[in-house]
Amino acid sequence: MRAPWTAALAALALAGLGCPEQAKPQQDPNVVATINGEVVPRSDFERELSRELNALGGTHARTPEEIEPFKRALLDTLVERTVLLQAARAANVAATPEEVDRRVLRLGADYPAESFEEAMAQGQTSLTELKRKTAQLIAIEKLFEEHVYPRVAVTEDEIRRYYEAHAEELQEPEQVHAAQIVVKGLDDARRVQSLLRSGKKFPDLARRYSLSPEAKLGGDLGFFARGVMPPQFDEVVFRLSVNQVSDVVTTDYGFHLFKVLERKPARKRELPEARREVEEKVLQEKRARAQEEYVRALKEKADIRVNEQVLLAVTGKVRPGSAAPEP
Repeated sequence: MRAPWTAALAALALAGLGCPEQAKPQQDPNVVATINGEVVPRSDFERELSRELNALGGTHARTPEEIEPFKRALLDTLVERTVLLQAARAANVAATPEEVDRRVLRLGADYPAESFEEAMAQGQTSLTELKRKTAQLIAIEKLFEEHVYPRVAVTEDEIRRYYEAHAEELQEPEQVHAAQIVVKGLDDARRVQSLLRSGKKFPDLARRYSLSPEAKLGGDLGFFARGVMPPQFDEVVFRLSVNQVSDVVTTDYGFHLFKVLERKPARKRELPEARREVEEKVLQEKRARAQEEYVRALKEKADIRVNEQVLLAVTGKVRPGSAAPEP
């Protein structure tokens, strides 16, 4: 579980904020804020705010009152990012080039061919900038892993109390064990349906006629709860009795016949069964709180100076000539 700032920081991995510079006077009209001597340039802040506002869509011009919450949220995110990066540098925590390259490759793999480059172009982000932001994100993740999470432990009493407070959430839902035959046309489905009614075995017909990957298993889909399969599947199979075969069901995948082989009613899992899941949930919650407390402590110790006059003048519209230089 990630603290709220983490999602914002991950988004900044695709943003074009510049590198921290040496401290300038607080009232410098080009500086929004200084954090322990590192500045947030107005040009970078304007550019990032513009990206956020554009991502929200809408064609109407926003009033200063409407923009104000976005400015404050962005400034808070940048302050937290800066104090964390400063802490990482002080602790000699950094991302290796190999770690950065692997993360960027994974980011690209989430997009269809050529769409990743298009996404970066739309966000006005260069590969160099993306790698720099990715390196910062990894450094902060490692800072937490090495200097925050080791202090977090889960006690048996915490596990028991969580289990008792979330018993309904930990209940094992109703499940069905079903099989299917899926064919291309309605006539094919009716033909298979007639063969079933004449006494042919469902698994044999699935192996012979079904087009789905589990055909070689006799159409066996295994056990599943509601919400795992497409909605059309759930609407049918959870109404069937054991050994009952459905009528022909039409979906985007083709024409289906379903058979329910077994059913498992919903039941309460005892603590020994749910212990690993409960322990993980408690651990994630405690880690999130530890992150928040760690960031809060860093901010309380930091020398943070906001140039309110400059922040007030920020509109989210990128000024001419303020394009970010390539680092």
